[in-house]
Amino acid sequence: MKLRQETGIVMQSSPLNARRAIIWIGRLVLGGIFVYAGFSKLLMPNTHLWPMFVLKFSISMNISNFAQQVESYKMISPEASQVVAHALPFVEIVLGLLLLIGWRLRIWATAITAIMVGFLAAVTRAYLLHMDINCGCFGTPEKLTGMTVVRDGALVALALLMTIFAFLEARKPHPWSAPEKA
Repeated sequence: MKLRQETGIVMQSSPLNARRAIIWIGRLVLGGIFVYAGFSKLLMPNTHLWPMFVLKFSISMNISNFAQQVESYKMISPEASQVVAHALPFVEIVLGLLLLIGWRLRIWATAITAIMVGFLAAVTRAYLLHMDINCGCFGTPEKLTGMTVVRDGALVALALLMTIFAFLEARKPHPWSAPEKA
């Protein structure tokens, strides 16, 4: 977007606009939450134990506890719950770090948005069915409530905005890298 002054000089738009601010906020918030969620599923419930025990036995115990939380949603088989429980924490950590770094942002923003929509669908389904289960969102037990659904909905909205704006911003050159016109 070009701005014209009274003198006729053409100036570039500001490098920070509302879209870029939402992209930055989305990257920091969602990237941080994903990294925290992944690590908490692996380490949080049993960190009070001696450190070597935590590294050797507690991670597998935490993964099996998380598998029980995934299975409690009653959406997939117990075997698939085990696969999800073993993969999801690592996927969350990697995607969160990639989002924080910002490399290939459109790809990782789209992936995180798709995962967040899946989380929202699962949590909403469980809430509407009045299931008395733990969310499984983070390592510590957290009851599934209406606030969980609202929180996930807000994060999905942020993820959608971030992804849409990342695609829109990629269509035009960045103001600092655009060639200057004489």
